[in-house]
Order: sequence, then structure tokens, then C-alpha cells
Amino acid sequence: MCLTHTWDNPMQFVLACVSYAVGLGNVWRFPYLCQMHGGGGFLIPYMLMLVLLGVPLFYMELAIGQKMRLGSIGAWRAISPYLGGVGMASVVTSMYLCLYYNVINAWSFWYLFHSFQSVLPWAECPVNSNLTGPVEECERATPTQYFFYRETLDISGSIEENGGIHMGQALCLLLAWIIVYLFIVKGVKSTGKVVYFTATFPYLVLIIYLIRGVTLHGAINGVKYMFTPKMEQLAKPTTWINAATQIFFSLGLGFGSLIAFASYNQYNNNFEKQAIVVSMVNSSTSIFASIVTFSIYGFKATFNYESCLERVRLLLLNTFDLAEDTISLENVNHWIAELNRTHPEQFASLGGRLETCDLEAELDTAVEGTGLAFIVYSEAIKNMPVSQLWSVLYFIMLLLLGMGSMLGNVIAVITPLSDLKFISVLSYLVGLVCLFCLLLGLGFTTRSGNYWFTMFNDYGATFSLLFIVLIEVITVCYIYGIKRFEKDVEDMLGHRLNWYWKIMLAGVSPILLIALFIFYIVNYIQGGTPTYQAWNKELGKSVVTEYPPYAQAFIGLLLASSVCCIPLTALYTYCKKRNLASGKRERTVSTVSA
Repeated sequence: MCLTHTWDNPMQFVLACVSYAVGLGNVWRFPYLCQMHGGGGFLIPYMLMLVLLGVPLFYMELAIGQKMRLGSIGAWRAISPYLGGVGMASVVTSMYLCLYYNVINAWSFWYLFHSFQSVLPWAECPVNSNLTGPVEECERATPTQYFFYRETLDISGSIEENGGIHMGQALCLLLAWIIVYLFIVKGVKSTGKVVYFTATFPYLVLIIYLIRGVTLHGAINGVKYMFTPKMEQLAKPTTWINAATQIFFSLGLGFGSLIAFASYNQYNNNFEKQAIVVSMVNSSTSIFASIVTFSIYGFKATFNYESCLERVRLLLLNTFDLAEDTISLENVNHWIAELNRTHPEQFASLGGRLETCDLEAELDTAVEGTGLAFIVYSEAIKNMPVSQLWSVLYFIMLLLLGMGSMLGNVIAVITPLSDLKFISVLSYLVGLVCLFCLLLGLGFTTRSGNYWFTMFNDYGATFSLLFIVLIEVITVCYIYGIKRFEKDVEDMLGHRLNWYWKIMLAGVSPILLIALFIFYIVNYIQGGTPTYQAWNKELGKSVVTEYPPYAQAFIGLLLASSVCCIPLTALYTYCKKRNLASGKRERTVSTVSA
């Protein structure tokens, strides 16, 4: 361990795990998957994968950390000198995550600071330089899209168009890293205090948002949409695969954070109970956050739908010279059919001006990631009464969720480096890691930075984490040995592994991981040239664009760099042992000759 300190009490450890596991993915990834894969029907594969994959692997990582009382590199090296590369791969992957994840916190700071205005800046389009009307790019898009892509990111047209650093974003990123440093600088003594706030306050905000959300006009449409199961989605393999990957990444497996957290536990701490509790809290939070999200989503969809109906109503009233109270929002569709029947030629002249308003289509529009967190939510917030208050609450919640996860990410890097005695003074080591990540992270604040952010988000962790955890579970069950692992558990907890843990760890979980790993490789190969969403300011929307050759080469480097640590470290250890053995033989021969 990097310090002789342990958690003050088991609750601190549980809250640290909750703060780490419950992150931005619970707010923006899970609701998107529900929307994509049949609403409430998605909960069936999700809960199954939690039981078959998530909880057993979470349990295994906590057990390894608590038994070895070392970071990821030291823990796996203690099991076998050839497996130090597993820990190194975890450190490299966590470092990639640290580089870009704090950029999201910087965006949250940016939106939070802009929330203290009489009119939210994403509520309406700014006036152009001639003061003759709104900015054209904003008119083509929406005010919320314009604020995110132009004001927040000042995004370029493609990854190949570079530009200078956005100073506002760079300062927000600096602030985010200063806060992370202060949270971690004294090890678990400071982190243990911080998690009381980062793990609990987001729930208070979610509860407040739930109360507000369900009282919004049209919220029920979103909640009904979420809980209406489309069982035909269960026949699609992608539904089950996405359920498994969501469980896998939501719990933070493979990064080394859980091993690092558990290394600060008392030796006889009941990690078995804690693994189940944290896993259940994490999944319950995803479902809870989805209800909040879909209530707000229903409000936004209903608002857009009724705005569309109002535009159609006014168009019909003006075109056919009808009395103001003739057409209402409730009977617009009836009048469209009626006027088409009675005045076909005049109705035909409307052409493309007549919009098609469909509430279901509005609800079907699936958005994930930053699009949901910073565009869809912002659009809903701007239409709420006292929108500034709801904006401040929402972005504080995002910040705390992001910061809680960042603590785990940085500790996953700090703890193994401390074990290696890289730098003896912890505050210096934390400072160096934070400074290194800040300097490299500034690249994400350039005009093309968001495209590199997307690349790291899509390719920096997925492949490597699947491989790392697959090696971990095979190592524990078939190299270290399930019986030896069982004795370690008995030594710590006072009882042996029950049949559930044995069957999951030795059979079901490895098979599922191998299936996921194969699917990822096949899907990557069949996907053809990797693409990304490039912002086109002329169209006011994102367009699918292929990555240039150098970016594709960088993607290959991201995929391979962390995974390569495992075979290369094993090869280095083998060669080192072989050289030592041959050196001993030579000394023995020379002694005998003498």
C-alpha cells in the first residue's frame, strides 16, 4: 500500500466504491440503452448480467486487493512474477481515462459558471455581429447545440483542422485537477472524508429532480415510454451484449481502482457483503436515474411535440383564413385530414411547410453521452420555471459524480506507483500525476480536442478492460487456483466460498468474457473504417466522417498499448530469470574448475 493508513471504518470504503462506481454512465449511458433496447424489457438482460458477471468479478477484485494489500501491479506480481503486466495494463488504462475524464468535469464547471445569469446562455441564439438577427450557425442548429459546440468547445469542422487552446476550458480543466489533487493529497485520510459528500449529495439532487421531473407537463409520457417493454428486443444479441458491457464498465472492473481501494481495508473486513451492496446500489441508481431522465425527456418531447402542433395550427389558420378558436392543439390532426379533403389544391400548396408532428418519434430519438448530458438536459432545463436553479443543481450533481469517479481513477494510478517506491513522498507523487494528466489533457481543450476526446472514450478502455479482466479471472481460478483462493477467502472471512461464487468465477464469468471479447473484435473488423461525428456549422448538425489514416493508426496504438504490457512483462520476467539462472550456472562451473 502507498500508506500505512487504512479506511477509518467500513462505511468509508463502501462510500468510496459507490462514489467511484456510480458515475456519469449511470446518468447518460444506461437511459440511452433502455431507450435503444426496449424500455423496461432491457432490465431483464441487465439484471441477469449483474448476477452472472458483475457481482462475481467485483467480489474477486475486492478479495485480491484485501488479501495482497497492494495496488494492482504489486497484487498480481505477488500472485505470479509473470503477471505484473496485468497491473501495468490496468495502470495504463486508468491513465488514459484520467487524461480525458476530467475534461467532462471541466465542461460541467463551464456550464455551472454560466448558469448564474438572468437568461441562460443556451436558451436563445446570440445576435450576429451586424446586430441584424441571430447568428446563422445557431439558427441552423438549436441554441443548446450552438452553446455546446461553438461556445463551449469552439469545435473545428474535423479532426484534421487544428486550432489553439480554448482558454476558458483550459482554466476549468486546471480547476478540476486542483480539486482532484486536494481530494487525494493525503491519501485515504482525505479521500475517506470526501466520499461522504461525493457519494451522497448526487442522490439528494436526483431525488429533488425526481420530484420536479414527475410534476412537469408531459413527464408521464417519458416514464411510460421507459417502462413499456418491447420484448422483441430480447431476441437481438446486441441487447444482451450491451447489457453485459454496461454492467462491466459501470462497476469499474479492470481499472485497478477496486483493488487499490480494497488494499486499505482491515484484513478481516467483510468484503463479500460489501461487493453485493455496492453492486446493487450501482444498478439501482442506474434505474432511479433513468426514471429522472425519462421524466425530463418526456417533458422535452412533449414540449417539442406541442410546439410543432402550434406551428401547424398557425399555418392552417393563416392559410385557410379560419377563426382563431377553430383549431386547437387537440384537433389539429382532425383539421389536417378535413382540409386536405375539402380544399385539396390549396392544401397541396403548403408543400414542405407542413410539418409532421409525432410524439413517439420525439421519444424514439436516442441520445447518449455528452449529447444527453449537455444538450438534451440543457434544452429541458431552459424551459423549466426558475431554470437557473435547476441548472445549478444539475451541473453540481454532474461534477460530484465525475469527481467521485476521478478519485478512483487517480488512486488506481497512485497506489501501484507508491508500491514501486517511485517517489517516497505521497504529495509529490500525486502532484506529478495530476500535473502530467493536466498538461496532456490540455490537448482536449483545442478546437479539434473533442474529436480526440471521442477517440479516447471509444477506444481507450473497452478492448483492454475486457482482456485484463479475462486474464484476471483465468489467473485466479486456474493459475493461482480456485482452492487456494478459497483458502484465502476463508482466512479473511471465516467461511469458504459458496457454490455461487465458484460456479460464476470458474465457469460462467470467463465464458461470458470470452464471448464479449470475440464479439468486440468481430464487430470492430466488420465495422470497416472507424468513424466519428464531425460538427458541420453550415448544416448546423453533426455528420459521420471517417478518421484519417494517422488517427486510425493512433486508435490501433490505443487498443494495443495497454494490452501489450501483459505479454511484454511476462517475456521480460522470463528472460530476466533465465539470465539469472545461466549466470548462476556459470559461477558454479567456474568455482568447480577452480
